[in-house]
Amino acid sequence: MRAFLILPVLALAGCTSPSLQGIFGTEPVQPVAAPAPTLDPTPPPPPPTTATTVDQFDTTTQEDRDAATAVDESDAGEALGTTIASLGSPTDPGIWLETPLVDELTPGRVAYQGTEINIELRPSGGAPGSGSQISLAAMRLLNAPLTGLPEIEVFTR
Repeated sequence: MRAFLILPVLALAGCTSPSLQGIFGTEPVQPVAAPAPTLDPTPPPPPPTTATTVDQFDTTTQEDRDAATAVDESDAGEALGTTIASLGSPTDPGIWLETPLVDELTPGRVAYQGTEINIELRPSGGAPGSGSQISLAAMRLLNAPLTGLPEIEVFTR
């Protein structure tokens, strides 16, 4: 009978749940997220783990921002449609839009209230009309409210 009481405790001893690790004296394992696929051969680094401000989370360089704002009006690209975008993970660096409007990683352009930027379009795998997520750096370049849900026009390049 006593063996049946010990089995659940032994089963939980190998548990990786952070709430149970303290009970058994094991250190929590920090998951390491794989970087998102990107077209950028030298993507910005991830923000430091101690980042707390918008400036600390946005690790794009001035060169990255200049390239994003250097929109070539003669290369209009194809209009893909509009999407409602929410802020994506601030720990995912770069200037990108994850959207159901594309099926593969592709260079593109977005417009919001008269401001246009070059951007990396990433497929979200979502259903058409399901909305998009946009990087912190892109939101800043578009002067879009970080806590808002801006409607963004999306184009290929």
